[in-house]
Amino acid sequence: MEILYKVHNNLYVNLTNRCPYACTFCLRQTMDRIGESDRLWLEREPLVDEVKKEFDKFDMSQFDEVVFCGFGEPTERFDDLKEVAAFVKKKFAKKIRINTNGAGSLINGRDIAPEMEGLIDTVSISLNNPVREEYLRLVRSKFGEKSFDAMLDFARECTKYVPNVVMTTVDTTITKEEEAQCKKICDEIGAAYRIRPWEE
Repeated sequence: MEILYKVHNNLYVNLTNRCPYACTFCLRQTMDRIGESDRLWLEREPLVDEVKKEFDKFDMSQFDEVVFCGFGEPTERFDDLKEVAAFVKKKFAKKIRINTNGAGSLINGRDIAPEMEGLIDTVSISLNNPVREEYLRLVRSKFGEKSFDAMLDFARECTKYVPNVVMTTVDTTITKEEEAQCKKICDEIGAAYRIRPWEE
C-alpha cells in the first residue's frame, strides 16, 4: 500500500479513500496515482503506527511540508490525522498542511478547527465555485444543501486557529468572473485565494 508519496518538495500522507463528495472533476475518476506515487487506492486504511513507521523510509530533510492529502478526504480520519501530525511535528519539525473539501466539521459532528491550533500550519480548502447551487452540482456532497455554507463556516473558523488558510478553485472549472467572486469571498473570510491547475 502506498501510504506516503512525494509531490514536488513535499511528502503526502494517504490516510483514507473515504470521501463524502463525488466531485465531477476529481482525479480519482480518471487515474490512480498523483506525483511520484504508483497507486493511491488503499487495500485498507493504515493503522497510525504503520503510518509513523513509513516516515523511516524517507530522508525528511528534503521535504518542505508534510501534506495530508491522498485519494480521500483526510478529515474522515481526523483524530488519527492529529496523532500523525503531532508525531511529525515532534520528530521532524516539519510544517503540516491539510488539503480538504472543507466538510471536516460535518464529517466529525463537531467544530474541528480549534483542534488544529498549534498543530496545523496550513489548511487548503476546495472552494470550487462561488455560487451555492453550482458548488453543489460540482461536488455532489452526501450532506446535501448545507455543504456550501458548512464549507465557508469551516474556513472562517480555521482562520482563528491556523496561520495559513487557503481556498482554491480549479482553473478549468469556472469563469474569470466566478474567480473574481471567489476572491471576494476569500477576502471576506480572511483566507488567501489560489487558482490551481486541474492536474495537480
